[in-house]
Amino acid sequence: MTSSSTEPTPAAAPGPPPGAGDDAFLSVRDLYVHFHTEDGTVKAVDGLSFDLPRGRTLGIVGESGSGKSVTNLAVLGLHDPRHTTVRGHIRLAGQELTGAPERTLEKLRGNTMAMIFQDSLTALSPYYTVGRQIAEPYRKHTGASRREARRRAVEMLAKVGIPEAGRRVDDYPHQFSGGMRQRAMIAMALVNNPDLLIADEPTTALDVTVQAQILDLLQDLQREFGSAIILITHDLGVVAEVADDLLVMYAGRAVERGPVREVLREPRHPYTWGLLDSMPRLTGAPDAPLTPIPGAPPSLLSPPAGCPFHPRCAFTAEAGPDRCAGERPSLPPEPSAGGRGAACHLTAEQRRNLRRSR
Repeated sequence: MTSSSTEPTPAAAPGPPPGAGDDAFLSVRDLYVHFHTEDGTVKAVDGLSFDLPRGRTLGIVGESGSGKSVTNLAVLGLHDPRHTTVRGHIRLAGQELTGAPERTLEKLRGNTMAMIFQDSLTALSPYYTVGRQIAEPYRKHTGASRREARRRAVEMLAKVGIPEAGRRVDDYPHQFSGGMRQRAMIAMALVNNPDLLIADEPTTALDVTVQAQILDLLQDLQREFGSAIILITHDLGVVAEVADDLLVMYAGRAVERGPVREVLREPRHPYTWGLLDSMPRLTGAPDAPLTPIPGAPPSLLSPPAGCPFHPRCAFTAEAGPDRCAGERPSLPPEPSAGGRGAACHLTAEQRRNLRRSR
C-alpha cells in the first residue's frame, strides 16, 4: 500500500493514530487514496475517518464514484502501488496496515479480513472449479487436507443456498447463474469465518428470497464470531434492516455519520435528504414522481473547493453561498465517540426548519 510516486508519503505512526477509538477493531484516520492518471490525479478518497467495533455492522452509502469501494480496497491493501498513493492510518486490531509488507497483508486477507466483491464474473477465475476456489483460502490459512477443504467448500455452498452442493462444487463459474456465482463469492469470503467482512453490494444479483437468506447468514456469522462487517450498498432498505451505523459518502468524503436509525429518521445533510427523497415510499401516492438530486457528482480530478456538494445543493443561500463554496465543513464529533455528525454549514435550527418545510 505504498506508492512509487514522487508525492511524499508520511511514514506510518508507531502508535495509535490521534483520535483512534479504544474499542475499535478497525480504525481509519485521515485516509487519502489518489490515483495517478494521464489526465491528472484522481482524489478518490479525500480525508476519510471512521471506526468499526467488533460485532457491529457499518453501512456505507452514496452514489457511484463516491469512494465506497476504493476505501475498502485500501483496507485490504489491493490498490496497485505503481499508480496509487495511499496515505493515512488503517489499523486492524491495533495493527497498522498502511505501508505494511505484502506478506503481512496476504496472511490477513481471506482469513482475518475478507471481501465479497461486487462483480462475481470477474472475481472468480474461469479456469478453476468453484469448489477449488473456495477451498484454496481454507487450505492456505488452516493447513487442511484437500479432502477436508473440499468438505468445507461443500458445506459453505450449501450454507449460501446452492442446491445439490455436493455435485455443484465441481462446476466452473460459467456453469453457475449470476445469482449462484454471487453466492459462491459469499461462500469464499466466509469460508474462514473472518473477523472483518467487507461486503460490496453482496445481494445485487439476487432475488429477494435469497437476499434475505444471505443477510441472515451474515448476521449469523456476526452473532457467532463477533465479526465486524462493512456493508456497501445503494439499497437503504437493506441498510435499515442489518446495519448498526451509517456512513454517507460524497466525492470521496464522509458527509454524515451516526446510528443508522437516527440518520434515516432525522438526516442532517442535504445530500442525505436527497438520497432519501429519491426513494419510492409505500405510504406515498402510487403515481407520485420520484425526486432526483439535481446535477451530477463532481469530477474527482478537480473537485470543487469548500463543500463538495455545494454545486448541487439547494440550500447554500441559507448557509452562505460564499462560505459553502470556499470553506470545507468539518464532520464532528470524532468517529470514535459513536455520535452523530454532518459536514454541513447549516445550523441545527436551519436544518430542522428546512427539513420540516420539505
